[in-house]
Amino acid sequence: MAKYALYVALKAKPGKEAEVEAFLKQGAEMSKAEKGTVSWYGIKEDDGAYAVFDTFDDESGRNAHLSGDIAKALMANAENLFSNTPLQIHKIQIIADK
Repeated sequence: MAKYALYVALKAKPGKEAEVEAFLKQGAEMSKAEKGTVSWYGIKEDDGAYAVFDTFDDESGRNAHLSGDIAKALMANAENLFSNTPLQIHKIQIIADK
């Protein structure tokens, strides 16, 4: 069971929704190259509201992800795509799953 996770709420700037969705799809593809990332989800919560949720077996996998290419791309595009900058990254511990 993955024990660590990250959650980042993303609010698309008006008119940027399609770009955010394309960015999230690219992030999912990029995550396949990350050995320490167990799962990676780009989700749409509501009109213009998105999030990233990803899981890791250990802290080293999570830290590698936070300093990896996806995180760098997220920060590089944050001002252009999102109205909720600076982004708040929540470090989560998973205590149960199915």
